[in-house]
Amino acid sequence: MEESKTRFEGVESILGDPKKAIWKLSIPLIISLFITSLYSVIDAVWVSSLGADALAGVGFVSPIFIALMGIGNGLGAGATSAISKYIGEGDKKKSDNGAVHAIVITVIVSIFTTLLFLIFLRDILLSMGASNTIDYAMDYGVILVSGSILVILSNSLYGVLRGEGDGNRTMYAMLFASILNMILDPIFIYYLGLGVKGAAIATLISLLFVNLLLFYWFYIKKDTYLRPFLSNYRFDKDITVDILKVGFPASLELVNNALFAALFSLLLTVVASTDAVAVYSTGWRVVTIATTPMLAVGTALISVVAANYGARRYEDILLAHRYSMKIAVLFGFIAAIVVYVFAPQIVSIFAYTGTSMRLSSQLIAFLSVIVIYFPTMGYGVTSTFLFQGTGNGITAMFQTILRETVFTLGFAIILAVVLGYGEYGAWWGIILGELVVNTITMFWADWHVKRLIRSNN
Repeated sequence: MEESKTRFEGVESILGDPKKAIWKLSIPLIISLFITSLYSVIDAVWVSSLGADALAGVGFVSPIFIALMGIGNGLGAGATSAISKYIGEGDKKKSDNGAVHAIVITVIVSIFTTLLFLIFLRDILLSMGASNTIDYAMDYGVILVSGSILVILSNSLYGVLRGEGDGNRTMYAMLFASILNMILDPIFIYYLGLGVKGAAIATLISLLFVNLLLFYWFYIKKDTYLRPFLSNYRFDKDITVDILKVGFPASLELVNNALFAALFSLLLTVVASTDAVAVYSTGWRVVTIATTPMLAVGTALISVVAANYGARRYEDILLAHRYSMKIAVLFGFIAAIVVYVFAPQIVSIFAYTGTSMRLSSQLIAFLSVIVIYFPTMGYGVTSTFLFQGTGNGITAMFQTILRETVFTLGFAIILAVVLGYGEYGAWWGIILGELVVNTITMFWADWHVKRLIRSNN
């Protein structure tokens, strides 16, 4: 009886009160995404004592790691959107089949991605401006890319769990992986003397174990609502399209973010130096942690919106969207205040020894400026994810490309190069780009839901 209650608890949540559902999914997501973002921070903390060049080398690989995470998160978003919609429609058989489809698609994409990155890794890093730190970047990158399937599959499976409204297990898995990574990092980097290679190995080992844990829940314990067994698999073109029409654009969104990070790093090497790249890549890890609550609320919104979309309860979608924006904006203000006030203490974690100490003042300046855009992310990310929940992945992707590649990078080039403000101008480019496109996206999402309501009436 207890097992049955646990299996159906998430499903009942996403089909119940939208406000309660958002909180129920957001809280474990905030914890789990916060812990996940610690992956790269932990690596940076340990690697920083190897020197600024090692830190910069790992920083150049960060966009690639972001891309791998993005592909997994994108496919996970596609799985969440499709599965939650089928649950909202009351089709259990199709939900199970959708879960298997998500896993099969993920494995195929992972194999292709690994081969692609292994072939072109060096050229990608050099094109980003990593020539001075290429040895460090390759040492870290080759190992990380070789285990791409571990990165992509875990994030996709998280999406399957979120599709049935289960945020708790996702949190447990991420906690387990991050704690293991914390333990393994110093062992492989220093005790075994592997340097930056050790950081990459520690990350992959932790991800291997988290994938095993996820498979244990699905295939051995068998206490999830979804049954992603091969016996439940029947190839269905419509299911494949439902997953990919959100998953593929969502992956491209996050890959685009990685592309932006790469181009932004290149811009910084042109207007400043590799030290500026180290400042940006390290500071952005702090930004990632600080903004996880907004991202968590947006991610939770996908499940709630998709389930209500499948049930054709569009008024509840409008309610969920507006409520999620209020929560996310509040989190944005809190995060901005905390990072601004405690910037010196935060920076001391990364620049506590060796040549990394020379980056302290720049890191503090970066964090003090970049917090300005945090509240705008609150209403921007929830609005973008609403489109994923209604199956409009292409629209969400367009909004992300507009924000990152067009406006943000465009403003950064104008301020840093044309007007000659250097790396400080580049930072302000991020703020202006986020402000403009997040505001556009908010009004766009509200109009989209109101149109659904009118069409239903």
